[in-house]
Amino acid sequence: MSDAASDVVTEALEELRQRLQGLDEGAVADYIPQLAQADPDCFGLALVSMDGHRYRAGRCDTEFTLQSVTKPFVLALALAELGPEAVDRRVGTEPSGEAFNAISLDPATGRPANPMINAGAIAVTALVPAADPARRFARILECLGRFAGRPLAVDEAVYRSEAETGDRNRALAYLMRGTGALAGDPAEAVETYFRQCAVLATVDDLAVMAATLANGGVNPVTGAVVVPEPVAVRVLALMATCGMYDAAGDWMVRVGLPAKSGVSGGLVAAGPARFGIAVHSPPLDAVGNPVRGVAALRELSGRFGLHLMHNPAPAAATVVSLRRDEHGGEVAAQGALDFTAAERVVSALGECAPESPGTVLLDLDRVTAVDTTAEAMLRRALDLLTEQGHTVTVTGLPREG
Repeated sequence: MSDAASDVVTEALEELRQRLQGLDEGAVADYIPQLAQADPDCFGLALVSMDGHRYRAGRCDTEFTLQSVTKPFVLALALAELGPEAVDRRVGTEPSGEAFNAISLDPATGRPANPMINAGAIAVTALVPAADPARRFARILECLGRFAGRPLAVDEAVYRSEAETGDRNRALAYLMRGTGALAGDPAEAVETYFRQCAVLATVDDLAVMAATLANGGVNPVTGAVVVPEPVAVRVLALMATCGMYDAAGDWMVRVGLPAKSGVSGGLVAAGPARFGIAVHSPPLDAVGNPVRGVAALRELSGRFGLHLMHNPAPAAATVVSLRRDEHGGEVAAQGALDFTAAERVVSALGECAPESPGTVLLDLDRVTAVDTTAEAMLRRALDLLTEQGHTVTVTGLPREG
């Protein structure tokens, strides 16, 4: 496959990475000593489409501990195993408007406000069915690996550092035990939660994990059904309302994507039925979200029209034919083109382009509309093909030279 057309998305990610790399606001988390050793200059972005196309820029192979980014995925496991009613009895679904480690328990029920704050996540971790804590964590680790599409491991040094400094989380667990919100032994629940937070992954992994939720629980790279579609919907809804803590409202207005951050600098966001995206950059803002990650997602959302409240992409197939031989190739598209549809077209252009300079035909006769984002993507894709020496022809909607 020629990478000329598919690099349109990569090019946008790389441009953002280069421009935001110099953003030096925020500070690396140091309340867990091991996290303070993170490189503040580390910065990577990755996006995975529903067709399994992968785009990346920056340091996407660097492993880091997931911390709170594990919360939606472990919630998905508990929901898939127990159902929403059983989980709701222990954890609420309302935004707390407070910090991630706040003591936020309902005065009437004793439940934590939602599964995205620490108290709620500890309660959810304790719900995962297993005969003992070791098997419970093994199930959690296996599930996280299925979301990522590969086996994951634990950073034992970070786990020990979390365990040595985790008294506030232990206090939350004992408070919930007292109110009846926590199932099982508080000490065991917190130790499992510490290990969960210390699971290692890369930006590439996180983008696949987010894309799996966006794809209704089906991993778009491996094809594995990780959780049922209703579970993915519920998790995305909670990410949208609660995933960015006390900045959740501002995030939803400005970016408009279900998202979850972690204090190691990880950030995932999902466009339902469209894509999953991930960023890693250790310096955090005052509410615990990665500064560069927030800035990158705000700009990407505006540039590509990714806000959840925009009209959805058309359901019909965008690429209706794709032909390639040694001399050239042809792609025919249909319907209205937005970011999602244009990504499919430019990926198909990359597939049809010959290895040596040849001819590429893009047939837009059946395309009914092209929004500004799609137009810019198509123009750039065709320019890249021309730069590689291909002769490019477009039929249908006019293309200005």
